[in-house]
Amino acid sequence: MRKLPFLNGIKAFEAAARAGSFAKAADELHVTPAAISRMVQLLEQRLGVALFERKANRLTLTAPGRSYQTGLTQLFDQLASLTAHVTAMGGSRVLTVGVGPTFAARWLIPRLADLQRRAPDIEVRFATGGATVDYNDDWTCGIRLGTGEWPGFITERLFAADLTPVCSRDTARRLKTPEDLRGVPLLRVAHADQDWPNWFKAAGLAKMRPKGPEFEYYGQALQAAADGIGVAMGVHPYLDDDLRSRRLVAPFPQSVSKGEQWYLICREARRNEPAFQAFRAWVIGAARAAEDGRRALDSGRTAARPAARP
Repeated sequence: MRKLPFLNGIKAFEAAARAGSFAKAADELHVTPAAISRMVQLLEQRLGVALFERKANRLTLTAPGRSYQTGLTQLFDQLASLTAHVTAMGGSRVLTVGVGPTFAARWLIPRLADLQRRAPDIEVRFATGGATVDYNDDWTCGIRLGTGEWPGFITERLFAADLTPVCSRDTARRLKTPEDLRGVPLLRVAHADQDWPNWFKAAGLAKMRPKGPEFEYYGQALQAAADGIGVAMGVHPYLDDDLRSRRLVAPFPQSVSKGEQWYLICREARRNEPAFQAFRAWVIGAARAAEDGRRALDSGRTAARPAARP
């Protein structure tokens, strides 16, 4: 049988230790400072160890007190997170999506209004470290770039991740063949150092090396390209809306696979949550529409491109 300590005393002690005073802990727990002091004293008696050194106008944690407070704060944080998770599973329509910041800004958020029209009762929350950090089990689902092999997750493909050089229309006028890229800055993304080499190889320019500013995220490089600073190597679907609006143009028809694809991922325990089911149906449909639109755009761009000069 599990033997639990004096829980009221633990709550009082953790709040006082974190806040640094009985008065502040009393405000947080909606009791009097005298009640906090008494509960902490009872806890110390039951533990047989002093948790605070009581000095004039301030509290100082003892060594056991510091150790106890550190562990208790972590446990209370985990309890709060677990409670939120269980509440969401109980029929709440809260959806937390783990997603990279560029994907969120350049594809997901611009389409969020459509999701709200289709499922107005879903409260969407973004955790924008999803593409670069370990999956957080507090999230409902995530959208990740990879091979689709994540043990412990259900995965569903959303998009191909094809690489395409893009730039402003003014910059594109200077580019007749891929060889002309030697004369313009080539914008790079720090965590994607193989993008340009892979595209060069497919274009028959294996010995060419990209030279130009380096950015932390694709979104920054694409913004710089739109501003005429150089040519960025973009990855779909980040490019879809900008190519459609002609804010960015693709000066060459060559695209190459990044070797990875975009996936919707979730844990088995969350797949039947109402909010996830609604989001899944919407995002898969939106992804298919985006790929259909991209193919139509590529076909139109190829048909409009003038024949190569002899």
